[in-house]
Amino acid sequence: MVFNKWIYLIKYIGKIPVYLLEYYKFKKASPDWPCRLIDALPVFHERTGVMSFDAHYVYHTGWAARVLRELSPEKHIDISSSLMFSAITSAFLKVNHYDYRMPTLSLDGLECGKQDLLNLRFEDGSISSLSCMHVIEHIGLGRYGDPINPHGDREAAKELIRVLAPGGHLIIVVPLAERARIRFNGHRIYDLSRVRSMFKGLDLKEFTFLNEKRNNKFTRHASINDIEGSHYGCGCFVFRMPITNNNA
Repeated sequence: MVFNKWIYLIKYIGKIPVYLLEYYKFKKASPDWPCRLIDALPVFHERTGVMSFDAHYVYHTGWAARVLRELSPEKHIDISSSLMFSAITSAFLKVNHYDYRMPTLSLDGLECGKQDLLNLRFEDGSISSLSCMHVIEHIGLGRYGDPINPHGDREAAKELIRVLAPGGHLIIVVPLAERARIRFNGHRIYDLSRVRSMFKGLDLKEFTFLNEKRNNKFTRHASINDIEGSHYGCGCFVFRMPITNNNA
C-alpha cells in the first residue's frame, strides 16, 4: 500500500504541534545532522505502550520454522507462503519458493520460481517436504485478479496432495474458527471439518491453533475445544502422506 503522507497528517492532525516542537528541539540539539523539515517522516501511530504485530503471521511462520527443524528435511518446497518465512528458513535449510507472481529475491540457500497452485509443474508424488500457508483461502475469490472459482481452494488442495511424496509432510495454514464463512473477496474462514475434508486421505500429525478471542493464545497440539469462541483464528496443520497412497 502506497503511503500517503497528507492523508496520514490529516488523520493525526492533533499531534502535529507536539511533533513540530520535538522536531525543532532535536534540530537545535543536533547541528551535525542535516535535519530538514522537507525530509520529515512523521510517525504518530507507534507511540504505544505495547508492541503491536500481526499475530497470524508472526505465530504461524515461527511455528512452521520449528516444525521444519523437528522434521529436518534435506530440502523444502514452499508454495506462495510468506516470503519472509522462506527467506529466513533458507538460512539453515535449502528452500525453493514458488509464487504466481515470482519474487525477485537472491539469497544463499533460496531459489525462487513461478508456479500456478492450480496447475503445479511437479511430478506426482515427488515432494517430500511441502508448505502452503495462508494461501488457499484466497484462491478463486478474485482478490488478486484471479478468475472467480468457488472450488479454487479444494482444487489447490488436490494439487498439493497430488505432488506430495509417500511419507512426505505437508504444512498448511488457514484462517479457522468455530463457524465457516466467506468474507468475499478477502478470504475464506474454515471450520475444522472443512479442512479435514479437503485433505482427506492424509494423516493429521499436528493441529496447532491461535485463538484471537483468548488473547491470541497459541496452542501446539490443540484440540477442538481450543477453537471455542474464535471468529478469525489461525489453524496450523501438519499432514503426512501415507506410505501406501490411497488418493490415487
